[in-house]
Amino acid sequence: MTRRIHGDEDARGARIDFAVNVIDDRPPAFILDALTARLGDLAAYPDAREQAEVEALIASHHGVPSSSVMLVAGAAEGFALLPSLGLSTPTVIHPGFSEPEVIFDERGLDVRRQVLAPPFNRLRPLDRDSDAVVIGNPTNPTGVVWDPRELREWAGARWLVIDEAFLDMAGDESAHTAMPQVAAGDERLVVLRSLTKTWSIAGLRVGYVVAAPGVIAKLRKGRSHWPMGTLQLHAARAVFTRGLSALPGIVAEVGARRERMRELLFAAGFEEASASRAPYLLVRPHFRGADAETIRRGLLERGIAVRRCDTFPGLGTDYWRLAVRSEAEVAELLRAIGELV
Repeated sequence: MTRRIHGDEDARGARIDFAVNVIDDRPPAFILDALTARLGDLAAYPDAREQAEVEALIASHHGVPSSSVMLVAGAAEGFALLPSLGLSTPTVIHPGFSEPEVIFDERGLDVRRQVLAPPFNRLRPLDRDSDAVVIGNPTNPTGVVWDPRELREWAGARWLVIDEAFLDMAGDESAHTAMPQVAAGDERLVVLRSLTKTWSIAGLRVGYVVAAPGVIAKLRKGRSHWPMGTLQLHAARAVFTRGLSALPGIVAEVGARRERMRELLFAAGFEEASASRAPYLLVRPHFRGADAETIRRGLLERGIAVRRCDTFPGLGTDYWRLAVRSEAEVAELLRAIGELV
């Protein structure tokens, strides 16, 4: 059974965090201001009308009907709702986010794996009896971006579940999102999005699911009466009313940091394991006289967290996933490695 291990387990208390793919260590000011303004409203129950309004905002942004959007407590909750669609033999693409496979295992589904070979950008035919496939776009931890139309052709008539949690940071989002396919009426497509990474609100748990109206109606059944809290709703509203104008600048800054980080790492002897376009890099560190896991543990003792990759099927301790960070933080990482080797 797949283990549920997240990068934050090693990042707790770290002074420099390369393990968790949240863009910044603090939410932007406009979100903090929006949340602070609503603290006095916490005595009241969340307003279902406000949830509907925020879902309509999200739908308008993506060009889909408002009945095609459902807010959830992070994309992880979206995965937890998927078995209600009647899946029985889902395939999960790896290396990838482990949560859907864990959930499917816990629900007793006959889960299949397709483990891709380096550089993790070529898909193989699916088992004929597999009724669904789950894939990240971009995939976590490889950062590989896929053409959603090609994914539909590959998946055939199966349920196609695309995790777009990091797509807004990959550049040229409109060319790679599956939202137009939802708008065109694909009734076997589910797209999951997260607001927690780009907007640095992982502790608030905010995401959403986009699918055909009938699919969303199925996913809503059985949820609690107040599935989203007041602050979650207001954070989402703030993103879609005030944050989107800042997104191009954030994407450009993260992209520039990623390229500079790539240069520094590879100059230090790191091997690029995949062509990542995400806010993280998958690398293979090479150290003379020391293995990568020993160095990772030594870094952690020095307060620097990097993401172990042996928990991703198809990878081992000789891989690291590194969240994109500033040039100064990368330099500190390399200095610490130099002291350990």
